[in-house]
Amino acid sequence: MTNESTDNLFSLIKSLSPSEKRQFSLYVGRIGVNADSKFLSLFKIISKQDHYNEAFILKSTKISKQQLSNVKAHLYKQILISLRLNPAHQNIPVQIREQMDFAYILYRKGLYKQSLKLLDKVKSTALFYEEKNVAYEILEWEKIIESQYITRSINNRADVLIQQAEHLSKLNVITNKFSNLSLQLYAIFLKMGYARTEEEARSIKAYFQESLPEFDIKDLGFREKLWLYRAYLWYSFITQDFLSCYRYSMKWIDLFNANPHLVSVHPVLYLKGNHYLLESLFYLNHVTQFEKVLLQLEATLKDPKIPDDDNTAALSFLYLYSNKLNLRFMKGEFANGELLVEKIEKKIKKFSSRIDEHHIMVFYYKIGSLYFGNGENKKSIEFLQKIINNKTLEMREDLLCFSRILNLVAHYEAGLDYHLERLIKSTYKFLIKMNDLHEVQKEMIKFLRHLPEISPLEIKDEFKKLHATLKQYESHPYERRAFLYLDIISWLESKIENRPVAEIISEKTKLLKRGV
Repeated sequence: MTNESTDNLFSLIKSLSPSEKRQFSLYVGRIGVNADSKFLSLFKIISKQDHYNEAFILKSTKISKQQLSNVKAHLYKQILISLRLNPAHQNIPVQIREQMDFAYILYRKGLYKQSLKLLDKVKSTALFYEEKNVAYEILEWEKIIESQYITRSINNRADVLIQQAEHLSKLNVITNKFSNLSLQLYAIFLKMGYARTEEEARSIKAYFQESLPEFDIKDLGFREKLWLYRAYLWYSFITQDFLSCYRYSMKWIDLFNANPHLVSVHPVLYLKGNHYLLESLFYLNHVTQFEKVLLQLEATLKDPKIPDDDNTAALSFLYLYSNKLNLRFMKGEFANGELLVEKIEKKIKKFSSRIDEHHIMVFYYKIGSLYFGNGENKKSIEFLQKIINNKTLEMREDLLCFSRILNLVAHYEAGLDYHLERLIKSTYKFLIKMNDLHEVQKEMIKFLRHLPEISPLEIKDEFKKLHATLKQYESHPYERRAFLYLDIISWLESKIENRPVAEIISEKTKLLKRGV
């Protein structure tokens, strides 16, 4: 088994594009390294390996086992230096840091005025691009130079620096509070999903109100507002206030629209805002607007302002294909999904090191739902089992619960009755353990448990009874959560009317578009 440092080096080398590998070779040539250099030999060997093989490296190079750790560390550092010099990675934050390094060199050379002039210039750049933590760091460095040397730069220089530092300090503190709150809410959402009871909703509301610092919106800039909107967005998602989700995701995108120069600096945040807007529209079931925003997102991904790097490529896949699946659910288009699923599986494999397991499992749930909607129940079970059998996964408990519910229904639809009783018992125990046994789930399990006792002549009447029972929960603030994952109502209607579920959902979508 490889250790972490080996994994890191191997992953870094494998992530290099052909142009980045050429850049590294040129960089090595510029620093005067000969072809027999140990770290260069190591680079060439690992570049050709599909899996890290230490024994082969020791056999094929002049590196001893005792030297290998140091050579790997040196190679890792040299690759990072080479990447930093690559124009493709010369983004605004990197450029600001580079200018700060130059200013420090000037300071050490005793060229204080030149250093201060450069620092003032780069500080303006940092503020323009909302890099306020770095701007504060620059201010502190300016204060050190001004306090040590009589530069006579300008009158009242001390007062100006102090005022700037106090202003930035306040903004950095409030941003830190907003970001802490946003991160904590996101962690809660990943753990449990949506609020399951009135008690949970009250608890989240109390935590949110206690943690939200006092602020005046007029005093906040782009960065502060962005973190504030993110906090409100996660609060709204957890409490299932999807209209509020829509409002805050729109505010998020409007911030970027008002500051277009920041899209290329924070492309990930810009893409996330678009994704959360789509999520909100999905849960609000606004099909027409969803399609429009999804098309805009596809066009945005081709915009030169969005950097073409590994990180944005992985996130672009995640957001684009997740929402392509959502659109199919909204329109009831479950058929002919094989090509889409094939693309998703290939990209999951391609980006496996950059996408966390939680998001991969969400894809599997959606694919399972897609096959279920098309009546391909065995394929649906295959993908749902990937989630159910994942014993080490720490993710949204609600998704784990509904994977089991859908798995039960898919087994019934597939005619796999001999598994049903065992599955019902294990699902019931799991839901009790997760504290997630609500009325919708109770009714579903009760119905499935008694299915073997119901004669074929009575089955349609039983479907009608279950439909009437569940219909009352469709607008319930916490029971409706079940319908966010599985459109049980449409499934029951398809059984009652003896029509495909896709046809039922498609009709509902057309009525929504006409405003009926």
